[in-house]
Amino acid sequence: MASAYIVVKLMPAAYQPTGQSGTKNPSLRKQLRQRRRQLDHFTQRHNAIRLTHRINRSLTWRGSRRIAFYQAIDGEIDPAGLLKKAWAQGKICYLPVLHPFHPHRLVFVRVSRHSRLHRNRWGIAEPVPAVGRVASIKSLDLILVPLVGFDRQGHRLGMGKGFYDRALSFRAGRRFPRLIGLGHMCQESGETLRPAPWDVRMDQIATPRWSFGRLWPL
Repeated sequence: MASAYIVVKLMPAAYQPTGQSGTKNPSLRKQLRQRRRQLDHFTQRHNAIRLTHRINRSLTWRGSRRIAFYQAIDGEIDPAGLLKKAWAQGKICYLPVLHPFHPHRLVFVRVSRHSRLHRNRWGIAEPVPAVGRVASIKSLDLILVPLVGFDRQGHRLGMGKGFYDRALSFRAGRRFPRLIGLGHMCQESGETLRPAPWDVRMDQIATPRWSFGRLWPL
């Protein structure tokens, strides 16, 4: 059923977001992943609740109808509370899915409370793409993006696979979709991240205590 998929374009052959190119320090990625993994269950839940409250009252959230979320893994801050609020508020919600025939590409699939999820090759729960439930990423209003680390200029350090950077490569010079990177306070890098040409800058970085960026304050 390949025709049911709307696929984001691959970046040029020079695109090598492996985390080993010298633009990002692999030891920094390892350190920041370890920080978030060390947060206990209470802290993880407390942070997620505080972040949910902050974003839910923001103008960016209120003005967004088509929103992409993610399934938290590896100590990522969990947006599940926001997803539940979005459903309650009548918003249209999506999750990223690895394309089954093009493993380096993402598609965004609409989900409801009753959607059936399965584990992909990374162990992440995701819905099954179906006709009429796959959205063009350009049609989304807001994407909540997971991250390993960040700096105060809005640069994001990801897991090093490049899925989001490839998916968002079209966005240079565009205002939408809005991009908010979600993280714990401990994921702030102590150094300014050096972005590669393909790295996509976030409009906003949001943590449970504070946020900064180019959108309305959260």
